[in-house]
Amino acid sequence: MPEDFLIARNPEEGTTLPYLLRIPLGPDGIVLKARETWPRTGKVYCHRAVGWPRDPEVVEAVPVRSCVQRGAAIDLVLDRGRENRSQFVLTRVRGGREAIFWQTARTSRQAKPSVSLPTARASGVAGLEIIVDSHERYAWKFEHQQATTVRQALRAGDYGVRVGDRVVAAVERKSLQDLVGTLTSGRMRYLLADLAALPAAAVVVEDRYSGVFKLDRVRPATVADALGECQARFPSVPVVFCETRALAQEWTYRFLAAALVHAGETSHAESEASPLPSAAAPSAAQVRAWAREQGYAVSDRGRIPREVLDAFARRSG
Repeated sequence: MPEDFLIARNPEEGTTLPYLLRIPLGPDGIVLKARETWPRTGKVYCHRAVGWPRDPEVVEAVPVRSCVQRGAAIDLVLDRGRENRSQFVLTRVRGGREAIFWQTARTSRQAKPSVSLPTARASGVAGLEIIVDSHERYAWKFEHQQATTVRQALRAGDYGVRVGDRVVAAVERKSLQDLVGTLTSGRMRYLLADLAALPAAAVVVEDRYSGVFKLDRVRPATVADALGECQARFPSVPVVFCETRALAQEWTYRFLAAALVHAGETSHAESEASPLPSAAAPSAAQVRAWAREQGYAVSDRGRIPREVLDAFARRSG
């Protein structure tokens, strides 16, 4: 069984890293200096310490459920209800110096990618109106995109666009945890079936695909296999991993605008390709009038002779 995860006061004077962490990994554990006792609002910078003091002033001692090193990361799960999952990432900075960052899933998502999102209109659509499902909690507002939102119940997806009264595209939004729960419960097939009934649809995940292989409460291979099966069964509904909330929102904005333009082009093409209405059939009175002008003897009533009808048809052509 793993030992406790220990947090103690750093006895060094004048240090900017006032805490010591002892990670129960290996025969002597890994001892780090840290700025905070937990990465609550952002990643916590850590530095290797010489060793654990003989008589430490322990701040916290928490039982450990699991502690596993996977490549350059150490996944730590504590045996408590809240603030129980975290990860230590070992990396290198300029000059080859080692740097260690202590993070949680929340602080990792809050980290901004080193990209600038474009401000141009998506697919040239001005004032794109995006439908937000009325059941969506903490909905995206698309504040950085040229779009407006309106609340409405959607039969499929969390965000959509419409032509007239018809929804032509929708996007289902998922966190990684929500995606895993939907896959393992079997609900994903029904969700994708509803989305596949639309002209265009997708599932967007606010995380990296690599996050699947860092899961500890479910076998990563199980989730990866379920994703593969869903994509094979519903190839028209892609599952897109977009790393962060901001990038997922941007991708959704671009996708919905493109789908709206495509739906308009398809409707126009179908209208152009529709057959022209056929000319109305001539009345018997019209045929008789024409026949008399041409010298044919026809009665006012009864059947018109076949030779007259054939002559009229040739004349009309």
